[in-house]
Amino acid sequence: MMVLTTILVALFFCILPTLCTSDASPPHARIRGRLRLPDPNASLNSTRLTLNDGSLTTYTMPDGSFVFHRVPPGVHLLDVQSREHHFSQVKIQLLEDAMDSPKCVEYVYPGATKQAVPHPLELTAHASYQYYEPREGFSILGIFKNPMLLMMIVMGGMMFLMPKMMENLDPEQKEQMQRQLEMQQDPTKMLTQMWGDLTGTSEEQPSPAMEKKPSAKAGSKTVRRGKRD
Repeated sequence: MMVLTTILVALFFCILPTLCTSDASPPHARIRGRLRLPDPNASLNSTRLTLNDGSLTTYTMPDGSFVFHRVPPGVHLLDVQSREHHFSQVKIQLLEDAMDSPKCVEYVYPGATKQAVPHPLELTAHASYQYYEPREGFSILGIFKNPMLLMMIVMGGMMFLMPKMMENLDPEQKEQMQRQLEMQQDPTKMLTQMWGDLTGTSEEQPSPAMEKKPSAKAGSKTVRRGKRD
């Protein structure tokens, strides 16, 4: 009899701390909500939701609903980790005295104007992410935006207009232009001319040599020599 009494007393003292701990544990609440798309006929894939950057995690059901279990009192930040759609962030405040009625504030994006929303949450996607740029179709105007084609058009126009411009030039201007073209064909001459223009020591082109005419005296001498001979 004494042994049985001792066992019962020991079990009582073992269970008593557990009962005290369960009574002193803080209350918990459930955060419920639903994700929706602007198009009611569109289907939403299973989406991950987190509280406080992953301290609590859950996933949506096929109908878009979600539940966070055993959420402690305090301020929590809900994020929708969707790769296809952009949802608002929600800040949730749970008070120990009112765990069944959390206060929820919605932010379309960090820093945006806050807006109070009821619980359970109803979050609708604001936009869809575009990871790829749509391929452009054939366009005639797009061809003329090509810089290589523009350069070819300009060069062709210059080749067509240059002969007509040359016809209206003076002989001196034509000669000067021909010299410039020759210098462009020979880079060394062009660089030499540019250096001469900068330093002021450009070489002057030699003037054409004057033909020497035989003088009258020389002619008379030859005549005289002829007579003597």
